[in-house]
Amino acid sequence: MTLARDSSPAISSQQQAAEQALTDTVVNSFDNAPNERLKQLLQGLTQHLHAFIREERLTEAEWNAAIEFLTQAGHITDEKRQEFILLSDVLGASMQTIAVNNEAYENATEATVFGPFFVDDAPQIPIGGDIAGGAPGQPCWVEGTVVGTNGAPVPGARIEVWEADEDGFYDVQYADDRVAGRAFLYSDDNGRFSFWGLTPTPYPIPHDGPVGRMLAAVGRSPMRASHLHFMITAPGKRTLVTHIFVQGDPLLASDSVFGVKESLVKNFEQQAAITPTPDGRDLSGATWSCVRFDVVLAPEGV
Repeated sequence: MTLARDSSPAISSQQQAAEQALTDTVVNSFDNAPNERLKQLLQGLTQHLHAFIREERLTEAEWNAAIEFLTQAGHITDEKRQEFILLSDVLGASMQTIAVNNEAYENATEATVFGPFFVDDAPQIPIGGDIAGGAPGQPCWVEGTVVGTNGAPVPGARIEVWEADEDGFYDVQYADDRVAGRAFLYSDDNGRFSFWGLTPTPYPIPHDGPVGRMLAAVGRSPMRASHLHFMITAPGKRTLVTHIFVQGDPLLASDSVFGVKESLVKNFEQQAAITPTPDGRDLSGATWSCVRFDVVLAPEGV
């Protein structure tokens, strides 16, 4: 006689054997899968899923509630909203997958979550251009370089950038189809880049669906720390998906998707309205901020 958990009743050896036999039968059902990787993944998933059900002594009502939760997540997902990415993010699964697939390599910039708001076909801007597209917020000058781990500049790196406006909304959440707060540009021959964006502000992940209800049920906040998204690609380099975060943001320690890394926290320096801008842009007396983000790309395949 053994206990599954301290708070669970004793489970007979006969019951344990029956449960293990079912797990073994399901695992073995994948033995003839022609794709070895698919076989490995499905057998591993089965073993872990059955272990969870057995260890927690999951009730049928709880399992049905889980199925209903996933069904609701599917119903609310569309071309502009991906509830399953939100679920992956708030469970830390996205960050764990990133950790597994982006092992630390020398001085390469750390990766973090992709998030649910990236879209293809963002407009291209020149170096020094503006990604805001009329979205509300404080102007922010962003500059930096893209280099390899050997320090050599990476010219022509494609730099995708996207962010929320000061009200916490991405353009895909707007009622119309306008594009704002996103663009891409290329690094110059010396690996340098610069652009105007918005000073990041905190915002909640969408919490009017099943993931939001789950967070509320366990007393967790949906708030994300202030950040600016980057995806940087270049031939021969590992693709980098990352953010930079605002130094001093009180949400750094409680980001709802566990995306904050200390190396990605940057000083967004506030500038007085009378301070000249780096490119001479006239901000009509508005305050602005500036930040530097120097990117180090790891080699492809590491």
